[in-house]
Amino acid sequence: MKYRNLGLKGPKISTVGFGSWGISGRDWGKTDDNNSRKAIHAAIDAGINFIDTADVYGFGHSEELIRQVLDERPDKDKIVIASKAGNNFYPFIEQAGKDIPVNNDYSVKHLEFAVEQSLKRLNVEKLDILQLHSPGPEILEQDEVWIALEKLKATGKIIHCGWSVQSFQETAQAHILERHHDLIEVIQVRYNLLERKAEDVLFPMALKYGTGVIVRIPLLFGLLTGKFRPASTFGEGDHRRFNLSPEKLSSYLEDFKGYQPVFDKYPRYSPAQLSLRFCISHPACHVVIPGGKTREQVQENVIASDIDFIAHEAFLK
Repeated sequence: MKYRNLGLKGPKISTVGFGSWGISGRDWGKTDDNNSRKAIHAAIDAGINFIDTADVYGFGHSEELIRQVLDERPDKDKIVIASKAGNNFYPFIEQAGKDIPVNNDYSVKHLEFAVEQSLKRLNVEKLDILQLHSPGPEILEQDEVWIALEKLKATGKIIHCGWSVQSFQETAQAHILERHHDLIEVIQVRYNLLERKAEDVLFPMALKYGTGVIVRIPLLFGLLTGKFRPASTFGEGDHRRFNLSPEKLSSYLEDFKGYQPVFDKYPRYSPAQLSLRFCISHPACHVVIPGGKTREQVQENVIASDIDFIAHEAFLK
């Protein structure tokens, strides 16, 4: 496992992290908590020291699973945890098995409350990193959200603060980093072989300011593992029924074919490993956070960290 600093101000972390949305029990179909805990243990055993989560993942369930694992480990103090807030799901907790409305709340009052709840669920005194959870432009233009982050840092509830950029708004929202780069130490960005808009404006800006970059959706919801087909379908409660609808799936798979020569050039490695390598080979990117529902998935993912002899240019078609 390779390690690097998360930007100029961030902690030293593994270049492959653990994304915990998939183990939340919501949005990804049925999950097994025992397997999820084994997956987190396997990640840490393999050298991963960076775990990304969010309060809304399973209405706190992902954070609770992380705590359960860390409570069993003597090395828990070495793990860097990044969480997110900004969706006030608390009024809807009793509707956990149903669709719920998006209830954005980036007020000082809610963000302070949300951080306190995350600290309790994770059983920690402070969050290593708090990220604004994909706010829209109307939120980002308001002063209150930035005041909230400054206050949380000043009170010691969070060590570093960041912002998870809305999907497909990587260029439209880049000016926010320009404006608030003194406060924003970390950004989280949707980026993968088939979705590369972040390269145009946002990544050069992050390099300019030394901003830490966390890459999410690096396997495009599993498509870049190479295991999906045009006829692949997803069950009830799986967000991919929408995000990988038949039309989108067909289009993505067609684009995916263009990278087959790269996969053929490195037959020792799986499409998933090479797709993860692509992300962290970009000079602006510091860590990639694939999900892992099982120990086996995690053990495959971590190999991407050590194939650093494959340069970013190798993936240019």
